[in-house]
Amino acid sequence: GSIGSLREDINITMATIGNALRGATLAITRSRTAPRVVTSSATRYFSANPHVVVDKFVSSPPPTPSSANAEALRHPNDVHDRNANYSDEDSRSMAGVTASVRHNWTKEEIAELYSLPFHELMYRASTVHRMYWDPAEVQQCTLLSIKTGGCTEDCSYCSQSTRHKTFVKPTPTMKVQEVLEAAKRAKDAGSTRFCMGAAWRELGNKKNAFNHILDMVKGVNGMGMEVCCTLGMLNAEQARQLKEAGLTAYN
Repeated sequence: GSIGSLREDINITMATIGNALRGATLAITRSRTAPRVVTSSATRYFSANPHVVVDKFVSSPPPTPSSANAEALRHPNDVHDRNANYSDEDSRSMAGVTASVRHNWTKEEIAELYSLPFHELMYRASTVHRMYWDPAEVQQCTLLSIKTGGCTEDCSYCSQSTRHKTFVKPTPTMKVQEVLEAAKRAKDAGSTRFCMGAAWRELGNKKNAFNHILDMVKGVNGMGMEVCCTLGMLNAEQARQLKEAGLTAYN
């Protein structure tokens, strides 16, 4: 009798758990399929995707009616164009964090950020990001090695060093047209940034190669893409020329 009663209790318990799981699964399914409302007091630069929840923030001063209704699929690639989006704002606030687009950070302010506990730093950074960006937006980038292998440096982690026996085959610097064709394919595939890397320690006196790289940068920039390079050490004049050619960032 006691065994039969125990079996009955177990069956009832299992039935209860099964019903709960089915209910939870149904709730999860509904939450995934139900459309969610974009809740923001200034959605002018955020994606119009109705399934993306943009966190609510308060801008100071509030956006004008015309700018508040303007929507774009994504932010401009150029950093100056992006910052111009916020030229009429002093700051934004959300969840106890206030932020603004600025370039006049003091050493004391930088040191304060540097000394923050890691999780607090991540929280603040994530909050600021959500105030200025669609949190579901991801930039697609393409990286191309325009000069592979044959590097004379002895970095122990790098397979492109001539000091190590690896399966990387040294190749000369790619032709300008080859690189531009690769950039065009990258853009057609959805990339908005194109980065070029070369396996050497520094540009040094590689004048011919550098002139070709300047043409590459100009060509990729002319396609409307962000351009970044990883070319080792530079001097000030080389950095200036890369900037004038349209380089977005340097690694």
